[in-house]
Amino acid sequence: MKDDISGPSLASAALRIHQGRMRVSVENIANARSTASAPDGEPYRRKIAVFEPITGNTEEAPAIRIVRDKTEFPTVHSPGHPAADAGGNLKLPNVRPTVEMSELRSAMRAYEANLRTIATFDDLKGKTLALLKS
Repeated sequence: MKDDISGPSLASAALRIHQGRMRVSVENIANARSTASAPDGEPYRRKIAVFEPITGNTEEAPAIRIVRDKTEFPTVHSPGHPAADAGGNLKLPNVRPTVEMSELRSAMRAYEANLRTIATFDDLKGKTLALLKS
């Protein structure tokens, strides 16, 4: 294994991190209305992507841990729902779609910035080679 901490390798490691962030946000958005299937169950609990700083060998995939958001579930009064408790209250997922869309947009912009970084390094390498040939 080599310890390559060059610009392109860091940018490609960051691409993998932001791809994981996007995947988690999309999953949260997809489950924003998923309720429990039984009155005593819990609805979908929001996931959060947590990652370690990039150090050392960037050839390995950066570590991304998925943790569950511990915030309380919002409730609505819906006595006819199969997952409602005895009082008619229904627990909803602790996912806020506006927050998830903001996180998704942030991850997409970071991903695009890293793609541009890689393209810039490739362009710079090509221009350097052209200068060396002349």
